[in-house]
Amino acid sequence: MYSRKNKLILISNLYFSSIFFASGYPPPPYPHCPSCTPPSFSNHFSFVVQTQPTMLKWVQSGLSAVAGTAEPEYGREAIHTVVDTINNGDCPVSRDTTIADFNWLHPDYTNVETQTFYFLDLTSGYTGFAQVIHSNLMGLKTTAQFTFRLYNNKTGAEDEHCVWTLTALENFRTDGSNFYADGVSIEHSGDDTFVLKSTVNAESEVNLTMKRLTPGVIFGKDGLTYYGDNVNAPWGSMRHVFWPRCSVTGTIKLKNGTVDINGYTMFVMAMQGMKPHHAAKAWNFLNFQSDDFSAVQMEFTTPVSYALTKVNVAILTDKNLIIATSIDNEIVHEDAEQDDVGWNVPKAITFNFKGSDGKLTVATVSGPIKALVERVDVMAEIPQLIKNIVSGIAGAKPYIYQFCNTLTLEYDGKKVPGTAFNEVTFISE
Repeated sequence: MYSRKNKLILISNLYFSSIFFASGYPPPPYPHCPSCTPPSFSNHFSFVVQTQPTMLKWVQSGLSAVAGTAEPEYGREAIHTVVDTINNGDCPVSRDTTIADFNWLHPDYTNVETQTFYFLDLTSGYTGFAQVIHSNLMGLKTTAQFTFRLYNNKTGAEDEHCVWTLTALENFRTDGSNFYADGVSIEHSGDDTFVLKSTVNAESEVNLTMKRLTPGVIFGKDGLTYYGDNVNAPWGSMRHVFWPRCSVTGTIKLKNGTVDINGYTMFVMAMQGMKPHHAAKAWNFLNFQSDDFSAVQMEFTTPVSYALTKVNVAILTDKNLIIATSIDNEIVHEDAEQDDVGWNVPKAITFNFKGSDGKLTVATVSGPIKALVERVDVMAEIPQLIKNIVSGIAGAKPYIYQFCNTLTLEYDGKKVPGTAFNEVTFISE
């Protein structure tokens, strides 16, 4: 069964750090949207040389970022997405990564950065993720955590080896793309291998080696989306870099035994500098792996404050080559029904993948998503008073639905089953 010792909320997609009103409660980890945070102190002073309307927007943005309140409607012109730079012809859809693209950035403003390895063993059914979270709150407090989850796609959550842990780290530091702390290390070896070792928690001692099988992918020039009416002085940002298909081997030592892993992994590094309910109202995420193909897709939709802008990126690979990288793909929620917390949750899902020319759909990953690993109430452990304020003023009701199922990839006339870990996240209406 899952271990919940010292755990507030463990989720894989959105990371709510110092969530709403700087409550001081421990943050849950979500690698793809690492943290939503206020702008830097230096940014607060930049409005003095701007026009009055822009100054007002900066004041409004600063207030909502610090207080956690809903933002005003800035409009579509206040978000500059990585997709925009591609559609405008400023850069290609994607480029191959270098190891330097995975360096820890350490922005001089509030931010959270994550390194996350999604792994799965097609033979045993064991799947999960290992993640390091590095957060900097307004330059005043820096923290780091190691998150680990193990689930079995064949036997479900009742498998005796399923575990879920979150551990605060001490004496942590970064060096390029490497991370070190007492009992934890993530080190790259050459340009195609990472080795992760963690003995910091006796409930999940991890030793995994990930070797890149295809080129890495970064979208646009640098993978960045900026929030703010001046792209040269943004008040928020988001960035993702991928290794979509890697081999993974190693062991996971648990209190009740040892699990061997021999399969595939997807590696993503993320950085974000905005509060989650300001950056997005909803997320969709897919990691699909089979012996012959990998498919990764990530999408977020902004709140009305940024004109409900949708940002979608996707990667399709075979055993050792990138087949296509694409943007503006369509995700279809099927047979959705409203659950007891008010969100319309799909019973099946289809992820469409365009070709690199961005015109025609060349592949789909689809099927029923019957196995709900967990529905996570992001604010479950936050005091009811704060929860009421957040829901009433900020309009946030964040829930993450985690699924792990066998879905089918259709590509080039083939139908290929594979293991899919996908998330459907609702934050606000």
